[in-house]
Amino acid sequence: MASDPQKRSELGAFLRARREQLDRGTYGLPAAGRGRTVGLRREEVSFLSGVSVTWYTWLEQGRDINPSRQVLDAVATALHLTVAEHDYALTLAGFAPQRPAGGEAVETAPPHVQRFLDALDEHPAYALAADWGIAGWNRAYERLYPHVATTPPEQRNLLRLIFTDPAVRSLLDDWDDTSSRFLAEFRAEAGPRLGDPRYRDLIGRLREESPEFRERWESHGVGGFESRERVFQHPSLGRLVFEHHQMRPSDQSDIQLVVYTADAETRARFTPSA
Repeated sequence: MASDPQKRSELGAFLRARREQLDRGTYGLPAAGRGRTVGLRREEVSFLSGVSVTWYTWLEQGRDINPSRQVLDAVATALHLTVAEHDYALTLAGFAPQRPAGGEAVETAPPHVQRFLDALDEHPAYALAADWGIAGWNRAYERLYPHVATTPPEQRNLLRLIFTDPAVRSLLDDWDDTSSRFLAEFRAEAGPRLGDPRYRDLIGRLREESPEFRERWESHGVGGFESRERVFQHPSLGRLVFEHHQMRPSDQSDIQLVVYTADAETRARFTPSA
């Protein structure tokens, strides 16, 4: 187990949250006390994983123990963790490959990354730093979300904008789903860096500024990126439909690029006339 008490605590809270959210019926288990159909007991996870009740209890309690990867794999299987959730648990325990947890914060995309964004022309695109600060964008993205250019750099964090900017909430056709997805993706990426002051400060501020963030952060959702359709309700252009893609420059692994490609109807209305 990683020696960082914050990571141990997070792993324990994450496993407990997953255990308490499981459908007993999918395991062929009867309802628990008072007809409860959701949530497994620790003893049941112990039986399903072959891990002793004491050892599993210590995991959830964040004790300073050293479980093997095999133990964590068995628990992940018993809890029906997704690939992203399994990787998250392993990373917190020190097994999964970790990106560098330190280093300087990236506030501005390197010139060659910005040139790539600009070359995408009519496709809205932006660059995210490891802490989800928006480090660069092109004119098409600014046309989609004008606030990006007027928001002070220290506040220009995608997660913060999602949860605190009313303009983003009105722009997103599916704010509830998108905000949950983004938070799950952020948490999956932030696992190795939870001890970094930048992440602690960001999470602390958002917990104070947004009750919705605070509630969802406590649910410990973890998920990987998925390309999908995104619908925006633009204040002047109306309904816009894009497909959402992500890529990482091989020489800038701490930066992710997000690109929106429009359907034919959206392209006709969104792209400025020559």
